[in-house]
Amino acid sequence: MANLSIPLSFLFICVLFLGKGVLELEASHHIFERYQTSPKFLHKSLVNQAYRTGYHFQPPKHWINGISGRISMSFWSYFSYPNGSATILPGGKPVILYTGIDPQERQVQNLAMPKNLSDPYLTEWIKYPKNPVMAPTPMNKINASSFRDPTTAWLGPDKMWRVLIGSRVNKLGLAVLYKSKDFKHWILAKKPLHSAEGTGMWECPDFFPVKTNGYEGLDTSAEGKKMKYVLKNSLDETKHDYYTIGTYDAVKDKYFPDKGMIEGDSGLRYDYGKFYASKTFFDSEKHRRILWGWANESSSVKDDVQKGWAGVQAIPRKVWLDKYGKQLLQWPIKEIEKLCGNQVKWPSKILEGGSKLEVTSVTAGQADIEVEFEVSHELKKVEVLKKKQYNPQFLCSKKSASVRGGLGPFGFLTFASNTLSEYTAVFFRIYKHNNKHKVLMCSDQSRSSLNKHNDNTTYGAFVDVDPAREPLSLKSLIDRSIVESFGGGGKAVITARVYPTQAIDNQIKLFVFNNGTSSVKITFLNSWSMNKAHIS
Repeated sequence: MANLSIPLSFLFICVLFLGKGVLELEASHHIFERYQTSPKFLHKSLVNQAYRTGYHFQPPKHWINGISGRISMSFWSYFSYPNGSATILPGGKPVILYTGIDPQERQVQNLAMPKNLSDPYLTEWIKYPKNPVMAPTPMNKINASSFRDPTTAWLGPDKMWRVLIGSRVNKLGLAVLYKSKDFKHWILAKKPLHSAEGTGMWECPDFFPVKTNGYEGLDTSAEGKKMKYVLKNSLDETKHDYYTIGTYDAVKDKYFPDKGMIEGDSGLRYDYGKFYASKTFFDSEKHRRILWGWANESSSVKDDVQKGWAGVQAIPRKVWLDKYGKQLLQWPIKEIEKLCGNQVKWPSKILEGGSKLEVTSVTAGQADIEVEFEVSHELKKVEVLKKKQYNPQFLCSKKSASVRGGLGPFGFLTFASNTLSEYTAVFFRIYKHNNKHKVLMCSDQSRSSLNKHNDNTTYGAFVDVDPAREPLSLKSLIDRSIVESFGGGGKAVITARVYPTQAIDNQIKLFVFNNGTSSVKITFLNSWSMNKAHIS
């Protein structure tokens, strides 16, 4: 088995809020050493805890980035390594390939094995004595400063292991391919698995199969006909994760994106907000593929120092291929429901244009809220887009929550202050474009904080939903300084980091709003107060 699963010492699996093991982890992206060691950063570690999350994972102090930070975690039993990935070899033995720096300051790939397989948490690992197992040389012409982040390995039809390493040549992004019979001696393939001009350095590449029918995940080494492949890369220049869906020729070791797939920033993303350095793994017990990602800060470096910490992990998400094979869908893993507390349910009701309704009896700053809107009766009143192409983020920044439209904006006002001087709006706005309806989803941070040092960027994405035929669903996970929002059942996801000055602690309000001129119908609304996760 080439991937990771629950029975094997809980490697790479989140047993949400129930785990008891404590694992020492390292960062899997750039390390900001001065934030790790600065006395100024350390002695302020308990300052301003209003923004510390209740049920998202974050370290007690210091900087976390990439899949994991230099911290201990016990509420999800999960293991990572610096800039690397784990693979389960035949017989159930896990190994890790990870990036290191050699005496010549070259990025190289190393191997590690568990010291004691009987340890249920595999807390101690041994470096392979003949490291590195992959290195840049004058012969292979690999960029020695851009050669990092090995993927989970997979077995090909010739029974040889394959692994990808992120790299670049100038602006050409590369997924460099290596092959091995024994996982110790690796040979560079003649050509990369895939490359794309203009994308720059590919960090944290991820390559995995997905079913073309159904919700179940697949092991990385799976073979079969009813499959597609996903290649995801984290773009170092823009700090965005993008992916393509395509086919993989396992004999020629080439990946071919499907027709219409766009390489780079304008292509498909897991998340259109604060989300980077992601990684998936296969949960063989529940037959699902799970995505982890890092949500970095929107506060200033000075404020990060004052907080004493920076960065959180997004809630793990189940991912699967949509029925048309054109994009991945994402949804928070079911285990998050173990934290649901007090529930509020609304019956069906009409939300008139220019109105808002407060969601009471839930902890507004630490909540899970889901609503479904029906708008088919008002589609004649939508605005018309006339250009050939539109940038959704630009549209959202120009058409904020305060700008009234024909049908929209409607959605949530999260982290709202009493006077609405602060709020973070997550909403839909519907247009007509080329005689088709186009649904825009926005996460509007333009009024999220009176602190002008914060990054208040507004994010946006188009959601592939036909509002004439189906309702629009919106789900947000709200947690003290983060809002993860899922539109259209997980067709578009936007994560925001926010730091209001007035809407904090018990001063936070939560609203469902409609600032359009047309009414919308709420078919249902469910909301829960979320309990604090156990973290030690």
